[in-house]
Order: sequence, then structure tokens, then C-alpha cells
Amino acid sequence: MVNKSLVKFIKAARKRGFDDYQIRNPLIKKGWPSEEVENAFASLKPKHKFKNKISIFLDSDLLKQLERRADKNMFTLPEQIEDILRRSVLNGKKKTPKEEKVDDKFITFFSRKYTGKKSED
Repeated sequence: MVNKSLVKFIKAARKRGFDDYQIRNPLIKKGWPSEEVENAFASLKPKHKFKNKISIFLDSDLLKQLERRADKNMFTLPEQIEDILRRSVLNGKKKTPKEEKVDDKFITFFSRKYTGKKSED
């Protein structure tokens, strides 16, 4: 069962501008059971699910850094986070070596990259 007074407190703290990280940690440090706190936060999540939506909790300092970076790049905060994730995925893919063109075989034979056996004279 969800503690209604805890849910009410979380809603009030959010209205005052505190993020979930700033709300959750002090509650747990003051002795609230973490399971009860998590249940209260879970009850406030939207009931519908989006396939392409991700929720993350960020430290306030990290959030400020991301906001500055977004301003610098002329992005909104969600656009900046999306850009970072997109670049990370693209950079993480293994780069396959390019196939050599047929007319470059002669150059390939004499290049330093040639891995064929050298003839012994």
C-alpha cells in the first residue's frame, strides 16, 4: 500500500522545484524505508507507457552541465541528451574496413599494408 502522505510530500516538493534525486535521498537518509519511497515515486509515474521514452534520474550538478551544453549547442535539454546518446551508439559500432576498389589492386600490392608473402631472392 502506498503511503498517501509521502506521495503528497513528493508532489509538494516537485512543485517547489526539487528534482526526484533531491527528494529521494533525504527521505531515505531520514529513515524512510527505500521500498516505501520507491513505491510512492512509482505511484506518481504516468500509467501509460511509451516505447521510445526513457526516464532517468540525474544529479542536479550533472543536469546543470547538460543544460549549459544544450544552450551552447542551441538544443533543448531533451535534444541534447538524445544527441549524446545517438553519438554514443554511432561511435560504439565497430567500424568495418572498407573494401578496396578493383582498380587499386596495383597500388595495394606495393603499399605498406600489403600482407602477402614476400618473394625470397
